[in-house]
Amino acid sequence: MQWRLFRPVGLVPAALVLTTIAASAEGGKSAGPSEFLLVAQIVLLIAVGRGLGEIMQRIGQPSVIGELLAGIILGPSLFGWIWPEAQHAIFPKTPEQKAMIDGIAQFGILLLLLLTGMETDLKLVRKVGKAAIAISIAGILVPFACGFALGEFLPDALLPQPEQRLVASLFMGTALSISSVKIVAVVVREMNFMRRNVGQIIVATAVIDDTIGWIIIAVIFSLASHGALDIASVAKAVLGTLAFLAISFTIGRRLVFQLIRWANDNLVSTAPVITVILLLMSGMALITHLIGVHTVLGAFVAGILVGESPILTRQIDERLRGLISSFFMPVFFGLAGLSADLSVLRDPNLLMLTGLLVVIASVGKFGGAFVGGTLGGLSTRESLALASGMNARGSTEVIIATIGLSIGVLSQNLFTMIVTMAIVTTMAMPPMLRAALAKLPMNKEEKERLEREEFEKRGFVANLERPLLAVDESVNATFAAHIAGLIAGMRGLPITVLHVGQRAKDQEKARGEEKSHEVVVKKAADTVSANGDGDAGSVDVTTRVRKSGLGEAIGDEAKKGFDLLVVGVDRVTATNERFDRKIEDIAAEFEGALAIVAAKGKHLKQPMPDALNILVPVSGSGVSKRGAEVAVALAQAGSGSLRVIYVATTRDKGAQRGASRGLSQEEGILKDTSDLAARYDVDITTTLRVNRAPEAAILREIDTTDIDLVVMGVDRIQGDHLSFGGVADAVLRQSKVSVLLVSSGEARRSPAESA
Repeated sequence: MQWRLFRPVGLVPAALVLTTIAASAEGGKSAGPSEFLLVAQIVLLIAVGRGLGEIMQRIGQPSVIGELLAGIILGPSLFGWIWPEAQHAIFPKTPEQKAMIDGIAQFGILLLLLLTGMETDLKLVRKVGKAAIAISIAGILVPFACGFALGEFLPDALLPQPEQRLVASLFMGTALSISSVKIVAVVVREMNFMRRNVGQIIVATAVIDDTIGWIIIAVIFSLASHGALDIASVAKAVLGTLAFLAISFTIGRRLVFQLIRWANDNLVSTAPVITVILLLMSGMALITHLIGVHTVLGAFVAGILVGESPILTRQIDERLRGLISSFFMPVFFGLAGLSADLSVLRDPNLLMLTGLLVVIASVGKFGGAFVGGTLGGLSTRESLALASGMNARGSTEVIIATIGLSIGVLSQNLFTMIVTMAIVTTMAMPPMLRAALAKLPMNKEEKERLEREEFEKRGFVANLERPLLAVDESVNATFAAHIAGLIAGMRGLPITVLHVGQRAKDQEKARGEEKSHEVVVKKAADTVSANGDGDAGSVDVTTRVRKSGLGEAIGDEAKKGFDLLVVGVDRVTATNERFDRKIEDIAAEFEGALAIVAAKGKHLKQPMPDALNILVPVSGSGVSKRGAEVAVALAQAGSGSLRVIYVATTRDKGAQRGASRGLSQEEGILKDTSDLAARYDVDITTTLRVNRAPEAAILREIDTTDIDLVVMGVDRIQGDHLSFGGVADAVLRQSKVSVLLVSSGEARRSPAESA
């Protein structure tokens, strides 16, 4: 077990020897900057940093600690102490060579702040706003005052420019007061406490801490750049920062979303969205530099705006995270460790000062956060857990210290002290937080919320990001637009309307502005908002007109990341017990979830109803659960009624036995659906019809009740043409009321029934 634990860095000594020999040979050839040395440095920092990061994660520590330790091991603290010639050969201090890898590290800072911003949940901050703000202010003021006081009493020998003691003291205060949102979020997430009440407050407080911290750093950077307290320059920095934040979170939020959407939908090159995001990050970093503050603030805000964009967030996050985590993070934090010479701590005075720094940082942050938690209305146990969680410094302090070192405000010894403090406090945080949270009981309200969120994590509607609506000029298309608007309005999802009719453009103009499909979608979404449901209500609608063959047009749109296609066309079925050719062509080109709308009955005269009275058949299968979830969402959004009927299909017989302990299979499945509806405050009526064929039971329920829409979860069945099985086909053809078929993206081999 121990060998497996340390295997990731088992080849480091051999790698160091080989690299040293090659570096010595390379160094003898040229005194100028060497590309070979740059690659060798990157290889060592990544290999050792990722290896130690793996070990750290296995023992319950964040991987960034391993990356920092890698730099310390490869730097003068250990490698340079054991074999100084070799260390100098691989990491020479010549300005040209150092500038090459420093450039990579500086861009890595921006990318790291971009990722941190993308992980920042502003909804979470708003949700626990007052408590988090009170905790953050108290948690910053106390340690900031302690750090500032320590800076004022530091010996002149520790300051590179004693005449700039004020700036150095401000840096010290900031370094001691700001929690690292990345470290805090990673640790809380890895411990499965992210969604706990106190976990949300910890992360929200860390977000506010980080935001305030970067604003403070921006002001201090401006102060340091002018060498004195220049009121005009500081005012420019403060006002410029406030104006930048105000514009970013108003006009900027909309602009970022539109740019991401435009790049995804119109550019055909590889990873165009990533390119746009990197350009946005760089542009905003340059803007903050021009107004006199550090570039990291621009990158951080860019990350928040990208994370707030309601489109493709999962794909963007996955692609960027891999590159940043595997390349830029080990290089940047490894270089930070290289800059920290722990051998200076052999000096008893410096060691004592470092210990004092750790104590002041820990006591100040712990005490300030505890007081803030108490003032914010938390219990004693919650405040203890909060204070334990907020004591992690990690990446933020290292970035702050690196900035201070680069502009000459902090000396090498002070930098080493701050890095040591960051490592010690970060390593102490996980066990302290575990101990505090283990004693924190979960109340009933919190338990119910967590169960609902756990369900939504696996749910269909809650994980939708981007629906596509394909419509012609028919009444059925208007009804489909209404359905799509209700679904999109639940979470404020952006939606694209694709006109697939032969004369789509002319016909849409003839319909008039008030009856256009785009207006129907918006009105339905506004209805959700007016009812107080959903996250955003109003949706962003983009219109596209088919310019090529139907299949080609759908195929082109399918490449853009849509996860649900709602289809509303004039003819749904053909006479030969098949779907209309247009439906089959659309379904053949779209691999994701499909929702086929068939308006009947009163919806032919009133395709935008005020309410929907819905019937959903359930059988316990996964596809029937998806149908039930969509039905619940529509009932909630459309302020209608919901009736649930249990029907047994061939594939489900016996499969769900014991769904709820103590109940029959049928009762258990109905109870599960009732629990689903209760999570969204939707009242339902349940019916058991176990002695009838599924299609007969559903049609009988339609005839004897006042429902006007049947929602069925169905499976695509593999074959020569589009099919959802006999039950769905019978209901679709014989129902007197509207039908909505919701299918998964994959086709099943077996022609077994689904409902």
